[in-house]
Amino acid sequence: MSELHIIDHPLVQHKMSLMRDKNTGAKEFRELVSEVAMFICYEATRDLPLKEIELETPLAVAKTKIISGRKLAFVPILRAGLGMIDGVTALVPAAKIGHIGLFRDPETKQAVQYYSKLPEDISERDVIIIDPMLATGFSACAAIDEIKKQGAKNIKFMCILCAPEGVEAVQKAHPDVDIYAAAQDAGLNEEKYIVPGIGDAGDRIFGTK
Repeated sequence: MSELHIIDHPLVQHKMSLMRDKNTGAKEFRELVSEVAMFICYEATRDLPLKEIELETPLAVAKTKIISGRKLAFVPILRAGLGMIDGVTALVPAAKIGHIGLFRDPETKQAVQYYSKLPEDISERDVIIIDPMLATGFSACAAIDEIKKQGAKNIKFMCILCAPEGVEAVQKAHPDVDIYAAAQDAGLNEEKYIVPGIGDAGDRIFGTK
């Protein structure tokens, strides 16, 4: 069964509080999203395998470790997922980046895909899908479906904030995909927004409202 990992580090929780504040402006909100994404990515990559090597320090030969074997790809869900890219690539600059474009149908609330561009070797990579919000889970499940169609086997989903409904949807549809988040809120309102939440992450990142 898919596991939900909540990153409850004090710095993450402090930055989450600043993001929740409706008076936090777009510039600061963008910076907070990027910073929190970096913290979550730190935990989401904790299981990367290592190998031992020898190298020369300025003083002597040292036995030390480097990441071995596994290549990463980050796939933001457009458009809000773009706000997390700088944070995760600061930690893993060699990772490849794909993009999946999804929008929420205003009537059905279902995810509609309008764009997909993934690395050619996506099937050979560990994939971390990134999106600030896991609300209904429709977009997350659609993105996971698309990436699995391309042959990827090891997939994780990383978000800033999640709701129980979204977590349940991902766990039911994709029990092999672990979820990493900074916080889980009470649930969704009638418009399928996370409450108390942080508002519309895309609008706040890009200053469009």
